[in-house]
Amino acid sequence: MKAGIIFTGTGPILVLTTYGSFDDEQFVEKLARKGIMKFIAYGLSLELVQKKYGGQFQAIVNDVKQEDDLRVLDYNGHNVFYNFSFKEMGPPITHE
Repeated sequence: MKAGIIFTGTGPILVLTTYGSFDDEQFVEKLARKGIMKFIAYGLSLELVQKKYGGQFQAIVNDVKQEDDLRVLDYNGHNVFYNFSFKEMGPPITHE
């Protein structure tokens, strides 16, 4: 499982996914079906996300299927943006 911040046209969202990477073709297609055609993704440590989101993280993890799944953990862009420092984010992955 991977955790990451996805910066979209409407702001950042925090996601958990079982896809292998944020540039996986199926992951990109799933975002497109949700209306997200262009994005910048930054990976995060699962342990860090779990520490910051506690029970909410665990509830989403329990809901994620074993394969090909994507769940939004936090869609409050202000909260997502200020909850993590740039130093905690992995290298950017872009898609347009």
